[in-house]
Amino acid sequence: MPNIKSAKKRVAIAESRRLKNAAVKSEMKTQLKKFSATVVEGDKEAAQAQLNESISLLDKSASKGVIHKNMAARKKAAIYRAFNNMEVAEEAVAE
Repeated sequence: MPNIKSAKKRVAIAESRRLKNAAVKSEMKTQLKKFSATVVEGDKEAAQAQLNESISLLDKSASKGVIHKNMAARKKAAIYRAFNNMEVAEEAVAE
């Protein structure tokens, strides 16, 4: 435990930031799981809505510094890829 007043304050600030970051990360992960589930179901309209929400949360997380901007870019690329592959699979079934 710190003895200096400013060090005690830094511990408190770090803990509050950790809790906020954990909440943002949890929300982001939950949204990505919802998107994945929607893609597996094959509902294109619902997947589009989930895609937009996921992209928004990834951008917000990166702007807040919760995740690195390159991590956000990688995850966005992966979910766009999953969404586009879903469209290709639907076209193959339609033929």
